[in-house]
Amino acid sequence: MKYGLMGVAVLLASSTVAFGADLYQPPVEQPIVDQPVVAQPVASAGGWYLRGDVGYSYTKMRGAHFFQGSNGSVANFASAKVDNTWTGGIGVGYQATSYLRGDLTLDYFGKSDFRGSTIGSCGVSLNCTSRDITSFSALSLMANAYVDLGTYYSITPYVGGGIGGTRVKWDKLRNTSCDSSNPANCDTTVEHGGGENWRFTYALMAGASVDITCDLKADVGYRYRRVLGGNMFGYAQNGGPGYDKGFNMHEVRAGLRYSLGGCAEQVAYEPPPVSYEPPPVFK
Repeated sequence: MKYGLMGVAVLLASSTVAFGADLYQPPVEQPIVDQPVVAQPVASAGGWYLRGDVGYSYTKMRGAHFFQGSNGSVANFASAKVDNTWTGGIGVGYQATSYLRGDLTLDYFGKSDFRGSTIGSCGVSLNCTSRDITSFSALSLMANAYVDLGTYYSITPYVGGGIGGTRVKWDKLRNTSCDSSNPANCDTTVEHGGGENWRFTYALMAGASVDITCDLKADVGYRYRRVLGGNMFGYAQNGGPGYDKGFNMHEVRAGLRYSLGGCAEQVAYEPPPVSYEPPPVFK
């Protein structure tokens, strides 16, 4: 009996030790390795860029006046209207920060036809109405500054302003005066030499750019340009010279901007692998 109890105690003790050994699982240690690095191209925050734009201009002439008779008096045109036309431009700029940039642009304003009229005396009558026909084109050199208002889903709205000069070039003006009561009774058409000169110009802009790639953006915007007045046509047969009073130009534009600095690289670290520890096995 005594030896039997001792045997049972020894058997229970060995079973407990074996069960404890089966229950304990040492932690799995993962080898320490460098985290892999991923380089992704992103838009550069600064640097030089090139731009090109095309657009359509809704143009309003602010009026015109001319010397008449012996050049002792000045009269306004009774009507003065120019057609809308297209615009195109190129430029180079610099992105100083994520929010501030500036550029220098050269824009061509396509030929726009002018139709006007004056009222006064002429050779055929004391009550005449003239028909005046010509056209003009223009070239603007502008320095511009912009504030980018943040990027939202690859879209960056902006506002800006610019100052510079516009060279307006008028073609010959053809003037035909007719009797107001008898339009078929007209004087011979007179040609006045066209005028040209540089005028001060300022502009206000608003729009948005869209990221096409990290170094190429599409730009859509509105620009208001105010061109001051200047020479329009010269003297001919007791009439002239004439001067326009300037233009208000409302332009809708679209273009591209290309960054010369290329794409910056954004470094991203992949997360380390998650260690998997199998559950303990009971035997």
